[in-house]
Amino acid sequence: MSQSYLVVVKADCPTCQLVLPVLETLAGRGDVTLLTQDDPAFPAVPGVEYDGSLERSFDLGIEIVPALLAFDGGIETGRCEGWERSAWQGLVGDSALGADLPALRPGCASLSVTPPHGERLRAQRLASRRITLGVEEDVQEALFDRGWTDGLPVVPPTPERVARMLEGTTRDPREVLGEVPPNLVPVTVEKVAVNAVLAGCKPEYLPVVVATVEAALLPPFCMHGLLATTYFSGPMVVVCGPIARALGMNSKGNALGQGNRANATIGRALQLVIRNVGGGRPQGVDRATLGNPGKYTFCFAEDDDPQWQNLNEDAGLARNANSVTLFAADGVQGIVDQKARTPEPLCRSFAEALKVVSHPKMVQAADAFLVISPEHARVFHDAGWSKAQVLAALRADLTRPGTELIRGAGGMEEGLPPALAKRSFEKFREGGLRLVRAGGEAGMFSAVIGGWGASGTIGSSPVTHEIRL
Repeated sequence: MSQSYLVVVKADCPTCQLVLPVLETLAGRGDVTLLTQDDPAFPAVPGVEYDGSLERSFDLGIEIVPALLAFDGGIETGRCEGWERSAWQGLVGDSALGADLPALRPGCASLSVTPPHGERLRAQRLASRRITLGVEEDVQEALFDRGWTDGLPVVPPTPERVARMLEGTTRDPREVLGEVPPNLVPVTVEKVAVNAVLAGCKPEYLPVVVATVEAALLPPFCMHGLLATTYFSGPMVVVCGPIARALGMNSKGNALGQGNRANATIGRALQLVIRNVGGGRPQGVDRATLGNPGKYTFCFAEDDDPQWQNLNEDAGLARNANSVTLFAADGVQGIVDQKARTPEPLCRSFAEALKVVSHPKMVQAADAFLVISPEHARVFHDAGWSKAQVLAALRADLTRPGTELIRGAGGMEEGLPPALAKRSFEKFREGGLRLVRAGGEAGMFSAVIGGWGASGTIGSSPVTHEIRL
């Protein structure tokens, strides 16, 4: 193996000018290469190489100049960015190097990371193919014509915007997350970033968007089946943990509605990935008879409730973890109970609303989420009820005799086979009913969000997936 060294400098840097005697000393060594970013005449020594395009600096990951990098056989073994006399001396094995200079001086930002150069260089390295529009083409109309929107205007994903989006995560843009149905096309972090731009996301949202895509591709969620069903459902995303607050997501008033950029665009980005990468489009593989407005976007944050387990804990994660929970959701069905002041009657109101998920006589087919508002949650907290107690009471209230559920009962042909009349049935399978708190402080209104009629063991199960930054 052979030792070699590379020094990266720029003339417009006081520290680089300060260490000029060191650069002159190193220039006389055959194992040292000097690379200058902004002035081919600096330093004025033989053999200086000019990195005018900044591509070498970018590929080396130089953030601060002056930078000294040590290599052994072409493999980097150490570096020092900025001037630190002892570190430079140790790297090159010369205890006298820069002995007359100050022991420490901070450097300057490398041109390869400063605007507009850093953004340009990152954009050049994107793997996605470029689409060139005609001079007279309207950008928005071109995106509509190519089928890359959900019916609403999108943000054009220029290379610079995509590169900026990728700054929101430490993950490799080339990392393959899985295959997106229905066409089972491999999706990379970069492709997710393209669709996050289209959706209107900020870069800091990208880790959440990536996690939602990963969750949607987990086998238990059954994204392909959800996409192809004639039922109403589409993915609902619930974000749990400190990241929801950091991104300013809405878990309070109108949490299930419009008006919050993170809520709106994170859910939309997932839908655009399914459409643009996987090819899942309405009246194509997406065979929904009616669909629901949530198929544009359905995303909100869980309201932190210190008196109850959150969705992280329900899934076996640490309470302060960052996660997304995906659910194959229908629309929102409101529940009004402004009279109950104790848990039992409130649970019965909830149970009556939950009975109609899919059909009043359909049992253990669809899952459901019960979104409990703060005022309704207060009824349980004042009585000292845990989430587990609420679920147990609901399960009891939702257990019905087969005589009420068989075909013909209540004058409805829908129902169970008559042979099951003597049995009792719970409305939901074990784990098929989830509770989450969200909403404004005023109003004794909660909501049922029913699930795909093929939820649970025969179709899609809710999944919780931890977010990686």
